[in-house]
Amino acid sequence: MREHDLLEKDEIFSKVLRAGRRTYFFDVRSTKADDYYITITESKKFTEEDGSFHFKKHKIYLYKEDFTSFREILDEMTQFVLDHKGEEVISERHQKDFKRDFADVEEMPSSSFTNINFDDI
Repeated sequence: MREHDLLEKDEIFSKVLRAGRRTYFFDVRSTKADDYYITITESKKFTEEDGSFHFKKHKIYLYKEDFTSFREILDEMTQFVLDHKGEEVISERHQKDFKRDFADVEEMPSSSFTNINFDDI
């Protein structure tokens, strides 16, 4: 079998999700035994000061025996986030130069802090 035929057999079905500097690749692949599994690859673009760039990739292999548990936990985790933080996306927090605006943060009175003398420890 030629190398091209092996690569075609390996990738069965693919989808891509582009999300800013990140790209997620979802691929159905075939094992040597001709069973299917899923790979999820996160590719993140990093730009250097000189304008050049490189990508870092992380890959997850997900096999059929884990599909149900994986889906249940993913559903539970996403629902938890949505229930506690809503659907609003605060995208600038994902930027490397994000600085929190402390003007809208409630200050705690200084009386709520305890003075500690480290010489006593």
